Amino acid sequence: MDFQIYGALGILFFIFYLIPPASINATEIPQQHTKSSSTQINSNSVLVALLDSHYTELSELVEKALLLQTLEEAVSRHNITIFAPSNEALERHLDPEFKRFLLEPGNLKSLQNLLLFHIIPSRIGSKEWPEEDLASVAYETLCVEEAENHLPLTRQNSGEKIVVGLAKVIRPDDVIRPDGVIHGIERLLVPRLVQEEFNRRRSLSSISAVLPEGAPVVDPRTNRLKKPATPAPAGAPPALPVYDAMAPGPSLAPAPAPGPGGPRHHFDGENQVKDFIQTLLHYGGYNELADILVNLTSLATEMGKLVSEGYVLTVLAPNDEAMAKLTTDQLSDPGAPEQIIYYHLIPEYQTEESMYNSVRRFGKVQYDTLRLPHKVVAEEGDGSVKFGQGEETAYLFDPDIYTDGRISVQGIDGVLFPFEQTVEKPASKVAPAPPTKKIAAEQKRGKLLEVSCRIAGAFGQDFQFKSCNLDL
Repeated sequence: MDFQIYGALGILFFIFYLIPPASINATEIPQQHTKSSSTQINSNSVLVALLDSHYTELSELVEKALLLQTLEEAVSRHNITIFAPSNEALERHLDPEFKRFLLEPGNLKSLQNLLLFHIIPSRIGSKEWPEEDLASVAYETLCVEEAENHLPLTRQNSGEKIVVGLAKVIRPDDVIRPDGVIHGIERLLVPRLVQEEFNRRRSLSSISAVLPEGAPVVDPRTNRLKKPATPAPAGAPPALPVYDAMAPGPSLAPAPAPGPGGPRHHFDGENQVKDFIQTLLHYGGYNELADILVNLTSLATEMGKLVSEGYVLTVLAPNDEAMAKLTTDQLSDPGAPEQIIYYHLIPEYQTEESMYNSVRRFGKVQYDTLRLPHKVVAEEGDGSVKFGQGEETAYLFDPDIYTDGRISVQGIDGVLFPFEQTVEKPASKVAPAPPTKKIAAEQKRGKLLEVSCRIAGAFGQDFQFKSCNLDL
């Protein structure tokens, strides 16, 4: 019994002296520090409302700038006021070069300063806005690196609220939450340091340094060395026809061609192609064609390059109902979608009026296509323009869906294919036998003549008879 008691005391002594107390209380440490380092944001926060609001362009920029954690810490300390530019201001009214500058990975700090310049670390609702008879009141923003780190707020005589003397508040108190408020403004606010950084980058890129000269390039069309193209004035027609601007081969991918002059072309073909594809989607009924141009092929990029180089195009756009009739066999061959669309691209600028006047005057008109050497035939039909021959025909269904002087889109109700004339072969007949050479039949002797020849031969007189000289 005593041995058991001393044994238990020895075990307790071993545990107490050999195991440190810190390890015994280790389970209690997490309970003492229940507060985590990351700030918890309420679902009713103004940041959550911003990400779920209709300011989608601004929300994407905030996420790309990696500012969520910074804004969470700001919201946890005080209320904030966000001046949110509309989607139209960030998508259409923003300089494409400036937007490209902001989205470059090396310019993350400029993007962060730009967005923080739209946020004030205090709550300013429409009721707290300065009155008309008061001067502008400036509030500091979260952009601490900006020297002029303040936004002056004013109110015009008409009652309109103005920020920085430029941007009008078009949606005051658009989003109201316990920790902040969002006002919708009509344009983007650019701090001075971001503008200077952009100007510095742009001026450096425009300075012409000594350009490196690479190895000589052979033109695949002429098999000769390429010569530098002579500069052409902006807006001038292209020096080469549209077929020479397309590389050889079944894919018919466009090759470099002389542009209107300068590194920045006068024609912005990529945006024009993007606009007409957006027009097709908004018009409705042409989603299949838009999907083929953008997702299934690279035709949208090729068309943009051609238009940028000064060429014009007319697109005969089949609607979704017509595209749905295409079979698997027609689309299974390699390059089949490209070949189908190439047959619907006319290297001319034609409108519904010009095509209808042509078919009314000349009856049938043949238009060149980018699918060489096939042409599409147009003629008048039922008061409209009918394309194609034979059974594969299509009518001009939706005229002038998109016309901008460079690209014309005409909706048709069918898919066109090159017309191949099939010549019926005559029914198979027995070939006549080749003419045979006539051979004269050998003359044969009769029995009586043969006996006579033998008797004459016995006397040696058979040579006197011509008939006796014939072979048996």
